Amino acid sequence: MLQIRSVGKSYPTRSGGIDVLRGVELTLNAGESLAVMGPSGSGKSTLLNIIGTLEPPTTGTVMIGSSDPFALPADQLARFRSEQIGFIFQEHHLLPQCSALENVLLPTLATSAKGDRSARARELLQRVGLNDRLEHRPAELSGGERQRVAMARALINEPAVILADEPTGNLDEATAERVVDLLLELHRGAQRVLITVTHSEAVASRFDRRVVLRDGALQEAPGG
Repeated sequence: MLQIRSVGKSYPTRSGGIDVLRGVELTLNAGESLAVMGPSGSGKSTLLNIIGTLEPPTTGTVMIGSSDPFALPADQLARFRSEQIGFIFQEHHLLPQCSALENVLLPTLATSAKGDRSARARELLQRVGLNDRLEHRPAELSGGERQRVAMARALINEPAVILADEPTGNLDEATAERVVDLLLELHRGAQRVLITVTHSEAVASRFDRRVVLRDGALQEAPGG
């Protein structure tokens, strides 16, 4: 489902290049979940951005299913990203002027899928416990509720890969635990890959595999 081979990422500076990732290797099958840990500045978000096709690697390849997304023209890459990748960020990035239902439906605007997707959006919001919040705007929702809307939005197009970057970072401990419970519940039994970046050992311990990004390379975490 997801294969990363010899991926490196460098950023040019006036004093020379800075290597953020070096020879990253990773294979995940459909249905697997992975927690990525590591100190701040270790390149975790950069790795997630590359897997999510938001930025290309300097070296190496990323295969999602049988596709090399970075070989696609820009317009096809944008459509591939919308259809195959679901993003959940630490900041929910909901549009403040849109209702919960409208926010969940936003990713469908950039896909080739035909038909009305509102029934699926309503079903997802019901699954995350927000059936009575469909018409509420983000300012009318709690932090945990906003993150649950973001989770429903990430799943609306039935993507192959779900990427969550510190999805509980802005939540209190009890709410964070409920959000992780729900994220894993939604993933359970689904034939997709789930990757979460987290600083929390407690969160990471809930995932099938755990790795640490250190010195630009991935290492299996103890017990991972």
